[in-house]
Amino acid sequence: MSRRKVTGISLPKLSKGVTVGTRLVCADNTGAKVIQIIAVKGFKGRLNRYPSASVGDMVIVTVKKGTPQMRRQVLPAIVIRQRKLYRRPNGLWVQFEDNAAVIASPEGSPRGSEIRGPVAKEAAERWPRVAHAASTIV
Repeated sequence: MSRRKVTGISLPKLSKGVTVGTRLVCADNTGAKVIQIIAVKGFKGRLNRYPSASVGDMVIVTVKKGTPQMRRQVLPAIVIRQRKLYRRPNGLWVQFEDNAAVIASPEGSPRGSEIRGPVAKEAAERWPRVAHAASTIV
């Protein structure tokens, strides 16, 4: 299975499950309910190809539904679940019920104090502070 290098860390190649324009559930308690991806950090692609992300990637989002203070803000977030099937290096196929992300700082620490629902192991390994706030890691 091929691997990709991101900032010196060797990561397995995952199926890209969310693209620019995808609406995600915000799985933390920051006040945002629905967020939409507007960019993917570190994406280098071909002309006219939509930037895409998978579990554990940092994306730039805008808040579509939530409290009036949070709406229309542009913030970084980390994808913690995706509906698209992806394969782990041990051969296990993983799929979640929804696409979800948590709003984070540019360094990767979540802004909320709790994360609702399960968090993918790939996201927890890459972002330790997300793993610390997670209730369940799958």
